[in-house]
Amino acid sequence: MRPHDILLPTAAGLCCKPGGFHIDPVRPVERALITHGHSDHARAGHGAVLATRPTLDMMRLRYGDNFAGATREVAYGEVIRLGDTTVTFHPAGHVLGSAQIAVEAGGLRIVASGDYKDAPDPTCTPFEIVPCDVFITEATFGLPVFRHPDAAGEVRKLLDSVRLFPERAHLVGAYSLGKAQRVIALIRQAGYDAPIYLHGAMEKITHYYAEQGVPLGELRAVKGVKKAALAGTITLAPPSATSDLWTRPFPDPLTAFASGWMRVRARARQRGVELPLVISDHADWDGLTATIKATGAGEIWVTHGQEDALVHWCKSQGLAARPLDLVGYGDEDEDVGMPAGDEANDA
Repeated sequence: MRPHDILLPTAAGLCCKPGGFHIDPVRPVERALITHGHSDHARAGHGAVLATRPTLDMMRLRYGDNFAGATREVAYGEVIRLGDTTVTFHPAGHVLGSAQIAVEAGGLRIVASGDYKDAPDPTCTPFEIVPCDVFITEATFGLPVFRHPDAAGEVRKLLDSVRLFPERAHLVGAYSLGKAQRVIALIRQAGYDAPIYLHGAMEKITHYYAEQGVPLGELRAVKGVKKAALAGTITLAPPSATSDLWTRPFPDPLTAFASGWMRVRARARQRGVELPLVISDHADWDGLTATIKATGAGEIWVTHGQEDALVHWCKSQGLAARPLDLVGYGDEDEDVGMPAGDEANDA
C-alpha cells in the first residue's frame, strides 16, 4: 500500500477511502475527524464527527448542539478502528483539545498534524512527537525569517507598558479561541493578579477554558464598566474590535496585538498597533524543521502556508516532499482581522 492509497487530497479535504472518513473537511461529509476547534478546520454539517472532548465542546459552543448528525469523543492515545485503518489522536499543542491524527494501514503510518506548536503553553496539552512514515505539516510560518521569541518575554512588554502608562487602557487583540486564553494565562504566570476584562465575543470560550481548570484568575465583562475604572487595566478583544468604534469608551486606549505576524513590523503599522506582541500558536521555522526531523518520516506533505519554502528545505535534507495545495484553510475565525490572502489564521 502506498501513502496516497491511505490519504488523498480532494476538494472536500484529506480523504481516507479505506477508513471511510475525511480529516478537517471543508465541505459536509459522512464522517469527519477534526483536529481542533478553529472554524477553518471544524465546520458544522457533517454526518458524524470524531474529535477530542474539548474540540466537540468548542463546536457546540460555536454552532449549537446539532452541529453534526452524531459525535464520538476520542481520547489522546485511544486506538479506534475505522474500516481498514487504525486511528489514534495525539496532542498537537495548538489550542485546548487540539490533536494530530495518526492513520495506519498496510504497514504505513501517516500523521496529519493539523495546526501545531512545540512551544510551552499553560492552556493545553504539550505537543507530542509521533514517529511516522509520512508527516503532514502546516507551514503558516514556513520561512526562515519567522523565529518566534519567548512568549513570556512578550507578555512582560505588555505589563511594563501597563506600569509605565497607568492612565491608559490596554486593549489586546487576540483570537478568541486559544490565543486569548494563552495570553491571559501568561499574564497570570508573570504575577499580574488584577481583574482582566473581556470583550463580549471572548466570554463564552474563555469561561469554558476556566471551567476546564485552566488558571485564568478573575475575569470581568468590560461591557457597562465606567470609563474611569478602565484606566490602567487590560482588556482582551477580537483583533477587529481594537480598531473600530468599540474602543471609544476606553481612556486613551493603547492597542496591542498578539500574533506571530507581528514579527513583520509593516503589518503592525498597517493595523495601527502601538504595541506588537509576537506570540504565535503555530510552530516557527525552527519548530517546523525540528519537528519534521524528529518524526523520522521519509516523506513530508506540506499544507496551508509557505508550502514551497518548506518543501524546498525538506528536499535539501534528502526527504521526499510535496505541497498538498489544499484550499479553505487559513481564515480560522470571523475576527481574523488580517488582509485577505495573507494566510492569517490563528497566527
